[in-house]
Amino acid sequence: MSSNTRTGAKHRLMQELAQLGKEKWVNIDLVKDNIMRWDIGLIVVNPESAFNGGYLKAEMTFTEEYPYQPPTFKFLIPIYHPNIYPDGRLCISILHTPGEDIMSGEAASERWSPLQGVESVLRSVLLLLDDPEINSPANVDAGVVYRDNRAEYNKRAADIVERSKRDMPPGFVMPSTLVDAPPPKDDDDAFWAESDEELDFGGSDTGEEDEEEMADFDEDGADEENGSEDDDS
Repeated sequence: MSSNTRTGAKHRLMQELAQLGKEKWVNIDLVKDNIMRWDIGLIVVNPESAFNGGYLKAEMTFTEEYPYQPPTFKFLIPIYHPNIYPDGRLCISILHTPGEDIMSGEAASERWSPLQGVESVLRSVLLLLDDPEINSPANVDAGVVYRDNRAEYNKRAADIVERSKRDMPPGFVMPSTLVDAPPPKDDDDAFWAESDEELDFGGSDTGEEDEEEMADFDEDGADEENGSEDDDS
């Protein structure tokens, strides 16, 4: 492996880490300051999700071939879900090596590519948590319960959410929404009220002098008109 490839992987990961540090839905620390190992808190903020309110601990690892080869992803706490193995690994296409797989029927567009990144993986995981693929489950029991007894499945998910809160770092505050509050509304009404007081839009700007001149002009014009009519007759 060339030094350029190693440097490229680390540079790309540092850029992605900086960008994800601005997001509310994920909390990331490096394992022993190693840019190739990420300790992740995946935060579920979705009232319609069975895992809403969860702080799901996971680990991602990268090789020096990143982004040409996919990272690995593994939950560090047991997650009862049709597409999550008992050891925390996921059955998800985006983590599979690039290229079409005839055996599995996965198209190349569904699998990893260098155009993907950590954010793509994490968002795909969140979507999978909310919408399991039960036709090819990694956890058959969870798939059956999800299909046949949704209330029981949701109860197990709620138990996992409560368990996950023990992993929140000290001082961490779980966001209640991912949408920032809009900025304070400018008081446009007050602005226009002040403007109306300063500007007088009611009535003509024509002064008395101008009005007298206009009256004289009208009289002169009338006299000339009468004179023309007399000449013609």
